[in-house]
Amino acid sequence: MSTIPKALKRQKGFPAAPPRHGPRPRALPTASKSIHPSHLVARQGNGYTSFVPQLRKLIFEYCERSEQSTKARAYLLKHVEDVARSNPHVEVVVKTRTLKPPIVRGLYLNNRDKVISLVGLEETGITAKVKILLESSGAKMKSLKNAHVFSVTPSTRGIWSGLHVDDVYKI
Repeated sequence: MSTIPKALKRQKGFPAAPPRHGPRPRALPTASKSIHPSHLVARQGNGYTSFVPQLRKLIFEYCERSEQSTKARAYLLKHVEDVARSNPHVEVVVKTRTLKPPIVRGLYLNNRDKVISLVGLEETGITAKVKILLESSGAKMKSLKNAHVFSVTPSTRGIWSGLHVDDVYKI
């Protein structure tokens, strides 16, 4: 028991004890079963369980007054919340650009960005462009037009040629 009188406690700024009303509350029941510590260990995977999406931020920019942005504004009113909910790893930002055409910009983990113009696109076209940004890696585009295949080891049979065949193939 404390030897300090109640009046002195109030004068020196001691906190007042909360009043007791009724019996002491019982502990709440647990909401779920307890988890054994051996189940808290991360399971090993060979890459298929550790996918890291490359897109980190998706920025929609549009003008509130221009006719070029009418389809983009309609898309933003109807679909941008669905895009944000279905991709929780992506930060979705909507900005206004006065008197400029609408664009969508994707910022990636490798510090690159891709910008796609939304001028003249319907809502389905805008959805396709957003899907392209969501699924791409952000890496620089490489031309496959002049890509040559090089082999480190030569072929065991050599290079085939129609001139070295005994029976000439006739068409």
